Amino acid sequence: MMQSKGSNSKVSNMVFRTRISSLLISMFAIFASFYVAGRLWQDAQNRAYLIKELDRVTGLGQSAISVDDTLKIIACREQHKTLSALEMDLAIARQEGFTSKRSSDTSGAVSKRKPLVVIGVLTRFGRKNNRDAIRKAWMGSGETLKKMEKEKGVVSRFVIGRSADREDNLDRSIDDENRQTNDFIILDQVEAPGELPKKVKMFFALAADKWDADFYAKVNDDVYVNIDALGATLSSHLDKPRVYIGCMKSGLVFSEPSHKWYEPDWWKFGDKKSYFRHASGEMYVISGALAKFISINRSLLRTYAHDDVSAGSWFIGLDVKHVDEGKFCCSSWSTGAICSGV
Repeated sequence: MMQSKGSNSKVSNMVFRTRISSLLISMFAIFASFYVAGRLWQDAQNRAYLIKELDRVTGLGQSAISVDDTLKIIACREQHKTLSALEMDLAIARQEGFTSKRSSDTSGAVSKRKPLVVIGVLTRFGRKNNRDAIRKAWMGSGETLKKMEKEKGVVSRFVIGRSADREDNLDRSIDDENRQTNDFIILDQVEAPGELPKKVKMFFALAADKWDADFYAKVNDDVYVNIDALGATLSSHLDKPRVYIGCMKSGLVFSEPSHKWYEPDWWKFGDKKSYFRHASGEMYVISGALAKFISINRSLLRTYAHDDVSAGSWFIGLDVKHVDEGKFCCSSWSTGAICSGV
């Protein structure tokens, strides 16, 4: 009798637990059904909205097109518009060569095309004779300078820093000269031989901020530049989004502190003590994308003892086209050359 009561009790407990489990499972199934139904309704609403928007834009009326196809169509249309605009710009560039002329928009307003190149002529205190020679030889001044910007798309500026003793005679002489010529970029950094790599970096950064040009060039203030040859050469590289053009070299790294070209970070360049490939510092050109890269990362890009090595180091890890162009070898003047040391 006692065993029968114990058995009945166990059976009752099992049945009770089974009912509770079934109830929990049923409740979970109901909540899951509500959740799935809600998500399906939300997706259906999104699909209906997108298809309605597509119908409104395209005027196609009722359509069984999927949401994915809708988004693809919209993306393709935007890309087609961009491609058409680029093809028009390319056709105009081919017709005009390297010149940059004014164009009118549909409203008749006159607008300026972007410069082909911004040239920074790095100069220093006590070099006014050099600057005057450059103005007379190829850069121009006053209306001639403006005409070159307007007709050839070539912007040229002298680049210089400030005296360690701010507002002294050196600074005032540059300010006076600039008031007469208006052809300087005056950097907010000390003008000193050891600061040249930083000076180059700041020129590219500030020039990219001020002018939206196809190219940016660094030139020394003892170099003659053939503007027409430069324009023709750069026009042939407009199809390269990231390009670094110059007279490429790879010189020795000197570890002796007494040497003229001493490199404090010589140990970073390996046992052979040779620099990586880089453009000679007399003159080189980078594309607009690289100048913008320098502008954005100016605080992170380190410099070495020499400005040309520093510039080359900034592009080592990037997908950049290095162009070894003999016309940029300023020490050997030849027919069609772009630059020559004077």
